[in-house]
Amino acid sequence: MSLSVAQGTTGVPGSPAATAPISGRQLPSPDPKFGGVIRDDALRSKPWWAPRTAPPKGAPNVLLIITDDAGFGVPSTFGGVIPTPAMDRIANQGLRYNRMFSTALCSPTRAALITGRNHHSAGFGVVSEQSTGFPGYNSIIDRDKATVGRILLENGYATSWFGKNHNTPAFAASQVGPFDQWPTGMGFEYFYGFVGGDANQWQPNLFRNTTQIYPFKGKEGTWNLVTGMADDAIDYMTRIHQTQPDKPIFIKYAPGATHAPHHPTREWVEKIRAMKLFDDGYEKLRERIFENQKKLGVIPKDTRLSPWPKDVIKPWDQLTDTEKKLFIRQVEVFAAYAAYSDHEIGRVIQQFEELGRLDNTLIIYINGDNGTSAEGGPLGTPNEVAWFNGVNMLPADVQMKWYDVWGTEHTYNHMSSGWSWAFDTPFDWFKQNASRLGGINQNMVVSWPARIKDKGALREQFVHVIDVLPTILEAAGIRAPEIVDGIKQKPIEGTSFAYTFDAKNAKAASRHKTQYFEMMGQWALYDEGWMLATKVNRAPWQAFGPANPDPLNNQVLELYNLNEDFSQTTDLAAKFPQKVKELKAKFIAEAKKYQVFPLDASVAARIVAPRPNITAGRSEFVYTRPMVGLPQGDSPLLLNTSYTVTADIEVPQGGAEGMILTSGGRFAGYGFYLLNGKPVWLWNLVDLQRIKWEGPDALTPGRHTIEFEFKYDGEGPGTLAFNNFSGVGRPGTGTLKVDGKVVDTKKMEKTLPMILQWDESFDIGSDTLTGVNDADYRPPFTFTGKLNKLTLKLDRPQLSPADIKKFEAAMSAAADGPVSEDLTLVQRLEHRVDKIRDCRKQADAKKLGALERIPFMRECLQ
Repeated sequence: MSLSVAQGTTGVPGSPAATAPISGRQLPSPDPKFGGVIRDDALRSKPWWAPRTAPPKGAPNVLLIITDDAGFGVPSTFGGVIPTPAMDRIANQGLRYNRMFSTALCSPTRAALITGRNHHSAGFGVVSEQSTGFPGYNSIIDRDKATVGRILLENGYATSWFGKNHNTPAFAASQVGPFDQWPTGMGFEYFYGFVGGDANQWQPNLFRNTTQIYPFKGKEGTWNLVTGMADDAIDYMTRIHQTQPDKPIFIKYAPGATHAPHHPTREWVEKIRAMKLFDDGYEKLRERIFENQKKLGVIPKDTRLSPWPKDVIKPWDQLTDTEKKLFIRQVEVFAAYAAYSDHEIGRVIQQFEELGRLDNTLIIYINGDNGTSAEGGPLGTPNEVAWFNGVNMLPADVQMKWYDVWGTEHTYNHMSSGWSWAFDTPFDWFKQNASRLGGINQNMVVSWPARIKDKGALREQFVHVIDVLPTILEAAGIRAPEIVDGIKQKPIEGTSFAYTFDAKNAKAASRHKTQYFEMMGQWALYDEGWMLATKVNRAPWQAFGPANPDPLNNQVLELYNLNEDFSQTTDLAAKFPQKVKELKAKFIAEAKKYQVFPLDASVAARIVAPRPNITAGRSEFVYTRPMVGLPQGDSPLLLNTSYTVTADIEVPQGGAEGMILTSGGRFAGYGFYLLNGKPVWLWNLVDLQRIKWEGPDALTPGRHTIEFEFKYDGEGPGTLAFNNFSGVGRPGTGTLKVDGKVVDTKKMEKTLPMILQWDESFDIGSDTLTGVNDADYRPPFTFTGKLNKLTLKLDRPQLSPADIKKFEAAMSAAADGPVSEDLTLVQRLEHRVDKIRDCRKQADAKKLGALERIPFMRECLQ
């Protein structure tokens, strides 16, 4: 390429002021040939500088916003009752999209978003915390799929990422690295956010680039990440534009809202409470949102609502007064979180205007990386970590203990799934449900004042998150690279929707024709308006039973024509069996093409699946000095195993106290510490129970060995490989010793089966973020003695050949025997009953007489 004549070249070629775009075919771009003159002496030579890389002329700034766990009916922009003026602003000066699709889960959607490839293609068939050793599920974005950050960076953009990063493997999140899967290793020059799937917004596990930071220290309970990241983003964009005004910037802005924990400020909770939006319950909320959506015109006038799922979520009028009071509190906090987040997003947008950059800024604001989460279950929970450990039906009267502090630093809260169903209006089901629009049909607004003139208009074309990257590249005039770092790139799988920016294409046919969906064994295929979908066979909070052993075939299949049935309410499978067969074959072809196989319907079981973290294959861990910040995915796991923890310490004159070892925090974890000089081992069981072993006496000055030994009674997580949960969460007996003498012994009747609080870390010598027992201490609770040596020894249960034979036989019987056949029969009968019910409703709506009903029902049921 001749850089001197490329479009967008500025300055005199060879001068220090020269800039030019690159061809973009190969990244990094090869160094250009020296264009000056070299003679024996400098006076007769001519210097020459390679032009600095600049994007094509007119390339816009890009602000890519994606919120978390928010369904179609959440924002006011699309008929919701929660005020979202920032989203309204973008919609009014740009476009609304009512057919933007996600993958049904957090990090899979985000991997697809930043790579332009399907989530399995990018290694994210599930969230990173559930990764398994298959190409579509290992949570590793391979180097043949360069991200939007990397492509724009090499083409002259300043690139940054704020907020949630759920695309670093859980087993590569420590300070050991490697950092190639962190934002800064994937082309984002600046990162300010958290690495995992969720974060305590009051005391987050927060990073600037790859260094952990604690901006909330001394401000606990008042500092909040929602505002903190907006402040940092505003500072970043201002610094870049003041330093180099002509350099465009790319910001990926990914707030934690509205993923649990729902942590708004009290000010926002009071604002929402004063509006009294939810006092008449979730069914009425759903109806109100539905009517708003029709009035706004963001859904077709003939859209239908599916019946309220009485067998899954108790109707409002059947709740107790205590449940109603609690549930209203839960949803007001959720709504406050959504409104608060949108307000802070508005501040970031406003800063572009104040810098004079808004006109040439492409803003893509996606509401939700999946539908609204129902992982709190029908009753909600004050502690989401409890759900991940199978505790998800905590009675309302027990939850009322946290009523006054709901949403503060004292809860890791999630609302009742009744509200989640309502916030997915006009669709049904939730996050995780890849076969229902409530899990995958998001909405989006886009503005670019310099280009989009059809202000306030609606676009109804099918758009998927994989389409965002090619759209940004087209808007910037940048080609997709063929080679990056010497590695040939896999083709981008998304389709640009930049054509929809023009009013002349408002009603143009969708260019994205076919799209598969799959999440934890539930799957669907969209094909030019038709949608084949598996019938939902579990609610999201039902994650701890045996998984469907054959999710490709052991399913009830449903068929919908979304061109005529916007909300997926009329199943046409019985009427068009050939179409069902055709689309299933297409799904299988897509699944083979994009690394979807092997299908796996397990949920919780994958949380404790073995992964290549730095503890793999090790049974002994030795530490000789304080160390904090080791994430759960890279630290020794003391769940479902026997273990011994031994501390060799020295107590100074006057005694000692403080944390020796801890992992987790206020909402689940353990601690080994001296309290008033006495040795303590404590297990925090999801903030519902704390079991403590304690020595009777304070340790005397001098050297001591304190030891906690735990004998686990179960067969271990190896049973999960056979679709069996019997080996996890079993009892065990703990023994505390001082200098070889037993000082306390207790049996734990239940142990945590799956995880500790995963946004906390494994700390030695002090406690970061929250503590495991507020009644005993407050972090950092630094150990005031001397730690000579800390040793952890794990004695993991191993299945014997006889055990394996037993579990294999049980799994085979479950897959092939009468139980499986009965299950399939029941599913078929349920499908038939549902079909009969739907046909009757259609006949009632048509007001057919008795003689007319017979042929109608016969045809409808075919």
